[in-house]
Amino acid sequence: MTALRHSGGLGLGVGYARTAKIAALGLGFALFASGCGGNNSESTSEESTGSSDAAAASVLSCPESEGGTGSDPGAKGDASAVPASTGTTDVPLKIGSLLPTTGSLAYLGPPEIAGVNLAVKEINDAGGVLGKPVEVVHRDSGDTTTEIATQSVNDLLSQDVSAIVGAASSGVSKTVIGNITGAGVIQFSPANTSPDFTTWDDNGLYFRTAPSDVMQGRTLGNYIMSCGAQTVGMIVLNDAYGTGLQSNVQKSVEDAGGQVVASEMFNEGDSQFSSQVDSIAAAKPDAVVIISFDQAKSIVPLLKSKGVDASQMFFVDGNTSDYSDSLDAGTLEGAQGTIPGPFASDTFKDNLLAIDPALKDWSYAGESYDAVTLLALASEAAGSTDGKAIAAELQGVSGEGEKCYDFAGCVTILRGGGDIDYDGYSGPVTFDENGDPTEAFIGIYQYDADNKPVPSRSEEGKL
Repeated sequence: MTALRHSGGLGLGVGYARTAKIAALGLGFALFASGCGGNNSESTSEESTGSSDAAAASVLSCPESEGGTGSDPGAKGDASAVPASTGTTDVPLKIGSLLPTTGSLAYLGPPEIAGVNLAVKEINDAGGVLGKPVEVVHRDSGDTTTEIATQSVNDLLSQDVSAIVGAASSGVSKTVIGNITGAGVIQFSPANTSPDFTTWDDNGLYFRTAPSDVMQGRTLGNYIMSCGAQTVGMIVLNDAYGTGLQSNVQKSVEDAGGQVVASEMFNEGDSQFSSQVDSIAAAKPDAVVIISFDQAKSIVPLLKSKGVDASQMFFVDGNTSDYSDSLDAGTLEGAQGTIPGPFASDTFKDNLLAIDPALKDWSYAGESYDAVTLLALASEAAGSTDGKAIAAELQGVSGEGEKCYDFAGCVTILRGGGDIDYDGYSGPVTFDENGDPTEAFIGIYQYDADNKPVPSRSEEGKL
């Protein structure tokens, strides 16, 4: 296998990676990925560690990296100066959340729930929606190995919620979307990325603030090729999320002249991955893409034992997480991963920590915050807390109009008779007719010596 070495950095002990920028033109994608973290130092060679199956690793230099920091979307409104609502309702806006507190995606639950709660707090600090405070009811989504999501949805629907924020997992959402949208309730996911939802028969009631895997998968594939890899192996979760990413990574690799030399599947609930890792190691790819959730904790040590260098490993949003407590220090140093969305700013992190002081991960917090804020603004625009009425306004409040960046600022414009274009922590949003965001960011992260993902800089991509 070929190890992709990354050096340099901005005072963090490791290099930053550039964020790949996407632009879609007409019916095709023009996909751009700038180089991997590290500098253009001369290539050297070193012996792989691990089993005798491992090949000697020759180091490939990646283009010089460039650091970046998170940023807030724009100026906030003054919650104390928001004018009184021009409409009223007898039924307060009630939002349910269907986010993971158990199961293989449970690490995503805390930042997403904090994002929901922060948005609700800010909305209610500004006087609420249509003269009443917003109410929120949290329920666990579990994962696809359980019936938790179905039970939670039935409970939320019995409480007459107007919208449900979740699920995080595309596979889980597929099990409940018919139940939710069939009841006339909005399903608004902050993290679903399966392309299947673009054309789903959802009665116009499904929305998401995360971009489709068409964007993330093809960005990652192009990015890997820009690092100099020619052959790629993949270990893939066999569900809607995993196979969607797999197909788009493979397409971009092959379009760039590379080859996927091995692709091994596993199922949710599996705990043994030796056969998949053995097959990948035998193929000796330059880069290995791990498309999983927390199964990566088991897969990574097996890959390392076969001589796969961390710098050859590429992760996705389902597993680009903090492994400082679960893997030995240095295990992942140099590995990289992608997460849709811009990087959380220090201000946003501080606000989230005020909600949940134990937070260590920020993934999809911005998308969750934006989902709730957009639902509240659409409810104001509709003058109603009815799910179908709110859905009819979501494209409008995210599209053409005066730019605004939080509930207080946006609702002030709405109540003054103006049109708004909400831009949030997840990006410009701007929904199309399918409920998909037409503009988004893909962030690339590189792991430091503590097994923590370090952000580079985010750039906007359009579909």
